[in-house]
Amino acid sequence: MGFDLRQVVAGILTITMFLMLGQMLHRDYFDALQEKVQGDANDIEFEGSKVALKDGRVGTIEGSKGLWMEDNNDLNPCWPTLLSDEAVSSKGYVTFSLTNGPEYHISQITDAVMVAKHLGATLVLPDIRGSKPGDERSFEDIYDADKLIKSLETVVKVVKQLPEEVSLRNMAIVKVPARVTEDYIKEHIHPIFKSKGNIRVATYFPSVNLRISSQDGETDPVACLAMFGSLELQPEVNAVVESMIERLKTHSRKSGGRFIAVDLRIDILEKQNCHTTGVVGSKTCYNAQEIALFLRKLGFATDTTIYLTQPRWDSSLNILKDIFPKTFTKEAIMPASKRSKYLESENSEYENVIDFYISSRSDVFVPAISGLFYANTVGKRIALGKSQVLVPAEISETSGLATDFISPYISKKNHLAYSCFC
Repeated sequence: MGFDLRQVVAGILTITMFLMLGQMLHRDYFDALQEKVQGDANDIEFEGSKVALKDGRVGTIEGSKGLWMEDNNDLNPCWPTLLSDEAVSSKGYVTFSLTNGPEYHISQITDAVMVAKHLGATLVLPDIRGSKPGDERSFEDIYDADKLIKSLETVVKVVKQLPEEVSLRNMAIVKVPARVTEDYIKEHIHPIFKSKGNIRVATYFPSVNLRISSQDGETDPVACLAMFGSLELQPEVNAVVESMIERLKTHSRKSGGRFIAVDLRIDILEKQNCHTTGVVGSKTCYNAQEIALFLRKLGFATDTTIYLTQPRWDSSLNILKDIFPKTFTKEAIMPASKRSKYLESENSEYENVIDFYISSRSDVFVPAISGLFYANTVGKRIALGKSQVLVPAEISETSGLATDFISPYISKKNHLAYSCFC
């Protein structure tokens, strides 16, 4: 039986077109997050994104196959020249709480500052509430209150406590969408504030996507200041983070003190089940073995130091440690004198904050899970000039280039942070 050469060629071309289409779809799925409400950020579906870095803004360090990228310190805050000189406050107050971890805290602070500023109200320093009932801390247990008050003094007046004559019971509770705008505040919140005099705001998250779209207007400079210039760790917590980073650098002498942070938490992986999506090379999340293979195929040496956000060591992580022996969770690198306070319980607020700030400061960040932790960590890294965020994917070949897996937030400069820095 003979074959028609034209049919064979047509068949090959058809297969090639499908493969190319699969790769094109693959590119943007990691950041094309499904809309979710607050508390569901870790359930958001994503796929590994293979995005080429074309603009050349991030240079590579010679040697080690160019895996480690230099920090980019060319960006500067745009907001200082756009802010008014004096904060205006009324007799009214805006209160709120920080909940669900540091990746939410950034958005909650930003929205509360925006509301207080555009209402002309005084902002009350928030408390911090954990995921368990009764798990409450003062703001100053984790963050630097004086720094926040000082940084916002030209925008809004901030006080540490409500006056005794003002009762929380009589306050109207107002739900505010994340990334709230001045127009929304004027239309939906100002009438309530005018009627009640004091309000309590609670941010909800219609989406955890921090991309800039063509429909978005210019980012309010007040939001930029609140998001990137107001929230810092208090000295004791910051010292713990610094000591852990230094210990990771000590383990990384052969790579010039550079290390990788991987956001990989077993409880979330079990919840998501890391199923395939039908798009070539893409999954909803990645387990320890898949992260290990991803990093090795990119060319990272077996003596590379890796920090995991997993609260405690789990046997499912052994495969990662077999390939990269210098893989650590918090208990292995935290100073012994600090463990009783900061590792008192799994998933404590202290541990979440430590994970976030180490992930923001690492030389490379790899999110095995999508969500707001990924999005706000990228924003923090952009502010710090640390652009090497590698989105995992299944590499079918024996090797791959690290620059082919840079987060679209960075390669396309479509993260909200880019509207605040210039």
